[in-house]
Amino acid sequence: MVRARARSRRRKLISTIVLANRPTISLEFIPVAPGKGTSKCTDRWCWCDALFMAPPTLLRLSKATGDKRYADFAHEEFKATTDYLFDPSENLYFRDSRFFDMRDAKGRKLFWSRGNGWVMGGLVRMLQVMDKKDPKRPIYTKLFKDMAAKLVTLQKADGYWPASLLDNDPGTPPESSGTAFFTYAFAWGVDNGLLDRATYEPAAVRGWDALQRAVQPDSMLGWVQQVGDRPDSVSAKETQFYGSGAYLLAGSAMYDLSKKRVKR
Repeated sequence: MVRARARSRRRKLISTIVLANRPTISLEFIPVAPGKGTSKCTDRWCWCDALFMAPPTLLRLSKATGDKRYADFAHEEFKATTDYLFDPSENLYFRDSRFFDMRDAKGRKLFWSRGNGWVMGGLVRMLQVMDKKDPKRPIYTKLFKDMAAKLVTLQKADGYWPASLLDNDPGTPPESSGTAFFTYAFAWGVDNGLLDRATYEPAAVRGWDALQRAVQPDSMLGWVQQVGDRPDSVSAKETQFYGSGAYLLAGSAMYDLSKKRVKR
């Protein structure tokens, strides 16, 4: 009884914070100071990484509490972020508004691999919790398929995706965190009938093989771009916990995919 009351109080508190005081700040990413990577707009989902962190949690909270308002909030804010940051001509997300007009030395748009990886991982996690008959589900299914169709064309011959997704230069170094998220999404999508097996299973296998090569002699996952907000340099010895987490997600999805294939 005591625990039940405590859970009820926590739910009411979350409801007050998330629903009764919804932020209405602009999604424009204006740094708090020159050169800083923070902005007041992060009170909302003004950077694409947030689409991994927040929406799946709110959908699960809605299911756990039976309160539809959490799901409504997630869908409304997801749409606002997508309308703002998604480039329909490329089927990729800008990390935040600072990158709308930014280009690399060869004039290519900057789409961050890990940032789009967060989005693909977030879409998987949302689709996992959404009911098959949810009227909102087709929106996320289409977005997932559209992004996958673009991403499969950007995988390099060595199985990796580059830190900057449109950087197709032959000498571009590997980057394992984005590669892990895309491998996870492709394997899960094939396993759940959303992605064409003939197209995406080989890409997932190439991605997984690449990730195995990124594991260093000390058993740490290498080639993980460090904490940042844009494509950057990366080396074999660089690792981070979010890279390892994405690697585990990819491994779990590849295991599920291979297990069902063996059964067939």
